Amino acid sequence: MFLPRRVFLATTAGALLAPGLAGVAHAADAALAERSLGKPDAHVTVQEFFSLTCIHCAAFTHDVFPEIKEKLINTGRIRWVFRDFPLDKLALSAAQVARALPPERYDPFIEALLATQMRWAFARDVNNLDEMFKMAALAGLSRPQFDAALADKKVADAILADIDDASKKYGIDATPSFVANGQKKAGELDYPSFVKWMEELGA
Repeated sequence: MFLPRRVFLATTAGALLAPGLAGVAHAADAALAERSLGKPDAHVTVQEFFSLTCIHCAAFTHDVFPEIKEKLINTGRIRWVFRDFPLDKLALSAAQVARALPPERYDPFIEALLATQMRWAFARDVNNLDEMFKMAALAGLSRPQFDAALADKKVADAILADIDDASKKYGIDATPSFVANGQKKAGELDYPSFVKWMEELGA
């Protein structure tokens, strides 16, 4: 799914951190700590750039990621790093809520959100945030914690700054996109294609 990045960033430009402050925010706030799976010393580190309102990200997570996790991450061949790349304001809100959870609940929660997009993101005649809260409550967030996560401007600013950094550094303009050892792949890769790429990189 291609992101109208200029449009999204233009509407949120006032929320972006000033240049040079993104690293300070990341260091200062545990919510912005890296979310990852796998051994730190794995030969290949894969960064996944995803949006919680991207149907292609949902399909990849449902159809391909379980096999990647079982055969490549859990076996120590690769390390997986989650990179927020929200396509819209609702996805940004969902990313903020996900980061309010303890790290061990992060991956299960985003998998649940991606699996239930039709319930909280795309359903008609519903309050999207109320539906999102139902998912967050199952993950252990109270309503005050949920509302605080949505209101956390520091987290929102840092995520938006990371979008801009990823676009400039790696040319990310679609989700899902993957970067490993400086190489970028965009689109909903199937497992054979993904594992072939990893083998080429020495995983």
